[in-house]
Amino acid sequence: MKPLLTPHAPQPIGPYSQAVDSGNVVFCSGQVAIVPQTGKLLEGDAGAQTEQALRNISEILKAGGLSYADVVKTTIFLVDMSDFPAVNAAYVNAFAQTKPARSTVAVAGLPLGAKVEIEAIAIRR
Repeated sequence: MKPLLTPHAPQPIGPYSQAVDSGNVVFCSGQVAIVPQTGKLLEGDAGAQTEQALRNISEILKAGGLSYADVVKTTIFLVDMSDFPAVNAAYVNAFAQTKPARSTVAVAGLPLGAKVEIEAIAIRR
């Protein structure tokens, strides 16, 4: 088991890894819409924040030699379930072909006041 780390995704703000590679399975930590170049949360609606969170996940997957096509499960955390349609519209662009299993959960709050957080599990084939 080894941590994955890339400068192309936000650096961890706590005692965790961007992802952990266990050989055949990569567990990506939840990503909010932090822009790696600035270290700041992207301002914008839940759709725009979803796109940035997914870009962050894509970069982490690339660091492990993987892509969206290898993702088998995602979990989406939303502060406001009325943002679900906007999140779905952004999400489908990343996962239109593969459609991994997914859960969406309403939460009371997210780091830095984010509107959405997404975590992913990928399988190395």
